[in-house]
Amino acid sequence: MTAETGAGAVLNGPLWLIGCGNMAGAMLEGWLAAGLDPSEFTAIDPLAKSVPGSVRLLRAPPADEVPAIALLGVKPQMLDMVAPLFAPMLDQHTILISMLAGTELVSLRTRFPAVDTIVRIMPNLPARLRKAAIGLYSDSQDKAALERVGTLMSLLGTVEWIAQERLFDVVTALSGSGPAFVYRFIGALADAAAARGLPADQALRLALATVEGAAALAAASEETPSDLAERVASPGGTTRKGLDVLDADGRLARLIRETLEAAEQRGRELAEEARRG
Repeated sequence: MTAETGAGAVLNGPLWLIGCGNMAGAMLEGWLAAGLDPSEFTAIDPLAKSVPGSVRLLRAPPADEVPAIALLGVKPQMLDMVAPLFAPMLDQHTILISMLAGTELVSLRTRFPAVDTIVRIMPNLPARLRKAAIGLYSDSQDKAALERVGTLMSLLGTVEWIAQERLFDVVTALSGSGPAFVYRFIGALADAAAARGLPADQALRLALATVEGAAALAAASEETPSDLAERVASPGGTTRKGLDVLDADGRLARLIRETLEAAEQRGRELAEEARRG
């Protein structure tokens, strides 16, 4: 998709970033890297010192403009602070995109009653490199609007439409929180090698390259991750001994399951808080 096609056909008007912190900023960087026109974007954030590129940064919404798309990029706990300020600025033709973890469509509709199409998304920080994993959900019947959102998000990485909203907390735990869990694993891998005597900077470089290469191969392969692990592990070899530790009593699988369950539960708690208002 060219920049001209992207800005004209996908945005079809101004896109407001309501809050431009780490995640929204990463998405903005990805869109600019994809060739979208910086003049199509407006970041509205009273605390941001700067935003990527030459994008306009405002402290309050412009009074003489209605966005084609509005992206809610604030923390879930800030919803009731920003909604009264922005809801009157959005009309039925505005597409509202929310990345607020645990904030259901019913809670968003209560606060933005004029908007017809609301789409929940859960991106992650690799959007900056256009390598994000992005879950999307909406109950809108406007196929053209949903196609626009899907195309816009596909510029940032892999897009998956989720069939049921109740599964969105799982998506949040998996792809939204997932990079943090992977970073912890990379750090632990490097720290373990450093503890065995390898210089710490060298251990980190090797750990990063190992995870990057392994992920790229897994993405390109038709084999499952389990099958690939078996291809690395020779009988009686070093890899098999390491896998025996990870697999003993299902310890790794149990740890990851408990990690995702904890993140998913927090999403359900946030949903309850948003419903109560």
